[in-house]
Amino acid sequence: MSDRYAVVGNPVAHSRSPSIHARFAHQTGEDVEYGRLLAPPDGFVEAVERFRADGGRGLNVTLPFKLEAFAWAPRHSARARAAGAVNTLRFDPGGAYGDNTDGAGLVRDLESRLGFALAGASILLLGAGGAARGAILPLLEAGAARIAIANRTASRALELVAAFADPRLEARAFDALAPEFELVVNATSAGVGGARVPVPDAVLRRAALACDMYYAARETPFVAQAREAGCAAACDGLGMLVEQAAESFLVWRGVRPLTAPVYEALRAELAAEAR
Repeated sequence: MSDRYAVVGNPVAHSRSPSIHARFAHQTGEDVEYGRLLAPPDGFVEAVERFRADGGRGLNVTLPFKLEAFAWAPRHSARARAAGAVNTLRFDPGGAYGDNTDGAGLVRDLESRLGFALAGASILLLGAGGAARGAILPLLEAGAARIAIANRTASRALELVAAFADPRLEARAFDALAPEFELVVNATSAGVGGARVPVPDAVLRRAALACDMYYAARETPFVAQAREAGCAAACDGLGMLVEQAAESFLVWRGVRPLTAPVYEALRAELAAEAR
């Protein structure tokens, strides 16, 4: 029988993970079956334990269960501990292992696909929630010279800086931002509903790249905002999605699939959906 994996969340029907991992399995020759697991809002642990008892080998975890997955897993990677959240569960003979591949996916997309050198870069990270928290350690490990965290609630940005205790981190208010960053990363959910992120146009114009951690069939509001402000280049989070999935595949199977053909296939699918 094929080794069974799935993505667990609520909702989960929209997830592109089964398509991504089916392509990875075909490409690498790994005997993997990957599906979707809809867990009730109050039934995450029961759903996960049932999946494991039925022979499941691992899970991707999506909203709203990443914090609960962290609390449930007895062992964690350093990046999961830094994020305080788990998006990848591996079921080992000695117990479950929790990892977080989101930030690693962002870093790999920036460096490998987009050719952006993070070493020595000055980065503005917009938002102080789970998405931002998961990105900080991988960005620091990639050699970022400094990361300024801007959030509507300033106290949350200050809490993140204190939690990591790294001199390269600082908290900024949106109205105190200056055009001094090479990379701007949007980790807020403001753009999902079409709202503008309150970052000055001059900051985006100065940046070499603006990256949205979210993706959509059409251009995301943040990508549109960055382009309109005059940013040299802007991208959405589709590449990050594929790269974090590849990192999960590596955690499970010990082999890293090629991501470029999967990214191109998904981008083509999104373009068709947008027409």
